[in-house]
Amino acid sequence: MGYPRLGGEGGKGGDVWVVAHKKMTLKQLKDKYPQKRFVAGEGANSRVNALKGSKGKDCEIPVPVGISVTDENGKIIGELNKEKDRILVAEGGLGGKFFTNFLPLKGQKRIIHLDLKLIADVGLVGFPNAGKSSLLSQISHAKPAIADYAFTTLKPELGKIMYKDFKQILVADLPGLIEGAHVNKGMGHKFLKHIERTTQLLFVVDVSGFQLSSRTQYRTAFETIILLTKELELYNEELQAKPALLAVNKMDLPDAQNKFHQLMNQLQNPKDFLHLFEKNMIPERIMEFEHIIPISAITGEGIDELKNCIRKSLNQENDAYHKKQLLNLQISNTSHREPLFQNALASSRMDTI
Repeated sequence: MGYPRLGGEGGKGGDVWVVAHKKMTLKQLKDKYPQKRFVAGEGANSRVNALKGSKGKDCEIPVPVGISVTDENGKIIGELNKEKDRILVAEGGLGGKFFTNFLPLKGQKRIIHLDLKLIADVGLVGFPNAGKSSLLSQISHAKPAIADYAFTTLKPELGKIMYKDFKQILVADLPGLIEGAHVNKGMGHKFLKHIERTTQLLFVVDVSGFQLSSRTQYRTAFETIILLTKELELYNEELQAKPALLAVNKMDLPDAQNKFHQLMNQLQNPKDFLHLFEKNMIPERIMEFEHIIPISAITGEGIDELKNCIRKSLNQENDAYHKKQLLNLQISNTSHREPLFQNALASSRMDTI
């Protein structure tokens, strides 16, 4: 409350913030705050001995790094990509003053959703059994599960490529896509949501093609790339704008060279082969690869070249990003804020990986 007789102003309500902490997990947050309701403190009343009331205590919601915060309508409020990043999710109301008739205004109240997404420099994209796990174990110190059946990766696996000059690049092997992943078939969104947080994509395809089971259709390496691109487009067409590389795996197999040359011809003239597909399988935009590298995750063929191409591509992407950031700073130095509201409140629904 304000103090009408002396023109005193009441304190503003506290704000609710979401703050990133490296050692925090969503499970810890859920266990610590089972009610999932967070309320900031109220501002103090104006008094004779304190005409300016003190601000209410802010409320901080500790979350792991990699959280995407959305409102109840699915609109992104913000992302927390590194330690101590913070997002204002509910603002405290103004304290009572002259133009509010010395009555405090209500704080903001909203429901937020917390979605944890992996952050990596490179995300491996491929159908099951393309050799992504074997490749990750070749290029990094990661030890993912490897077997001769389709689904060996049931959760994201992270590995670091270590270069001789101590440069490190984080690579994520994500659960294998299948046709229909965009509508949550197979690993569905558990896979696709993580791709949004990678800087670039590394498609991994079997040079001999792919068949999930005896009941599903066989796909050539070229068909595999087209279908992978279509799944990304149907989930989020912005993913196609990410820089991408292509690793053609299993070059140690018989007749691999002939199949690789056939694939290169198809990739150089993709429109000449799109008549082989049904219309609903053709992506609006054919993926363009910065580098195409034939490899064998078993023998190690092409692995060094692949690591060099990954680094070269990331360096170019980082240079472009910094130039864009500099341009944005030059163009705009103003920011917009939502209206102020007394003590703020937020409730959250937490989704795990």
